[in-house]
Amino acid sequence: PIAIRISVHICAAVFAVYCLGGSSTIHVGQVVVNLGVVGSALRVIAIIWVLNLFNFMDGIDGIAASEAVFILFGAAGLGLFLAQCSPTQVALALVAGAGCLGFLRWNWPPAAIFMGDVGSGYLGYVIAVIAVDSSQTSAINIYAWLILGGVFIVDATVTLVRRLIRRERVYQAHRTHAYQWLARRWGSHSRVTIAVVTIDLVWLLPCAALAVKYPGSALWICAFALAPLGVCALLNGAGRPE
Repeated sequence: PIAIRISVHICAAVFAVYCLGGSSTIHVGQVVVNLGVVGSALRVIAIIWVLNLFNFMDGIDGIAASEAVFILFGAAGLGLFLAQCSPTQVALALVAGAGCLGFLRWNWPPAAIFMGDVGSGYLGYVIAVIAVDSSQTSAINIYAWLILGGVFIVDATVTLVRRLIRRERVYQAHRTHAYQWLARRWGSHSRVTIAVVTIDLVWLLPCAALAVKYPGSALWICAFALAPLGVCALLNGAGRPE
């Protein structure tokens, strides 16, 4: 039941934020803002959203696992070469990414093994906690993380907003994300997954690197990186009723 699921998600997110120190400060570019208890609450909400985000987006073979590999290896690369991440933060991202890469061997279309809600939810949770940890220490700012996860964040958010406007039950299963429309139109899971990976490597990774290198302009770089994805999501039917 949705009430039990959300309750468990909230408890898991609160536990993570508590273990990370419950910081009340948020880094906005080069400015540090102290939001008190609101800062911790925003972190809890962010973890819950990303947890569900990966669940929403795990609808075709290979897409969630390959996106996780990109985000985690991308963050580890930024942490090694551009940011001042601790060895522990880099190691966590590398280990989690390597696990996803091994899983992807059997999850690539046509998949022999599937994640299911338990796998995708846990994966989103791990990525969110690593992101919160590094962003609250300003190693990799939150805008760089938003860019790395841009395809999933934009598609899921546009779809959710359009379904909310129509007053649909957003927690019910559906097939109206942009990637799901594309998979049916193209008749191929692998083509869609490869398209997402291409966008990640060619467009989002360089933008995330710029956001880390120029934190004062990270907000504008993030907007520049995600705006075209929003247009693409709308053009490809994100949230359009079946």
